[in-house]
Amino acid sequence: MKPNRWEDHYARLARDENWLARSVYKLEEIDKRFKLVHKDDRILDMGCFPGSWSQYGLRRVGPKGEVVGIDLTQPDQSLSSNFRFIQADVLTLDIKWLVEEVALRDVVISDLAPQTTGIRSVDTSRSMSLARRAAEIAYAVLKERGHFICKVFEGEDLNHFRAETSTHFRRTKLFRPTATRKGSREIYLVGLEFAK
Repeated sequence: MKPNRWEDHYARLARDENWLARSVYKLEEIDKRFKLVHKDDRILDMGCFPGSWSQYGLRRVGPKGEVVGIDLTQPDQSLSSNFRFIQADVLTLDIKWLVEEVALRDVVISDLAPQTTGIRSVDTSRSMSLARRAAEIAYAVLKERGHFICKVFEGEDLNHFRAETSTHFRRTKLFRPTATRKGSREIYLVGLEFAK
């Protein structure tokens, strides 16, 4: 039997701790490092499938907080009564409608990833399109001093994207969590304290 190339310490740990995916450890590390999610916060989770980031957010915000998840695919499990799922493609989503639908948010998180082709330039370009769209949505729905986390593949446009984003936040950081797989080009942009 061939070993599962995706099986690793974090995948096993996620199963043992009842998380829906190993990617939760990336968000947990980012949150611990930058102290982004608080009790009673309202979170928007873009690219929420399979649900571990929403699951983490729900545990952090408690019963009076709320998480709205957006994805093409609905998480397999019902997460909580204070979780709401919107089935949509973020690239074509009407942002004005979204603002009216979900109101302002304390934190916007995006683990959006493109369907990869194996062609580095194509994959990086698609990832950047998703990251720019996630940022555009974040600017519309974030409260003053809210926070933003966004996955993006490293490439030649990354520094330009960070520069664009930094005009909207008091600080921006690039961060690569230890749970990121070896050989992966993904990195997270963290926008701290949104300035409207």
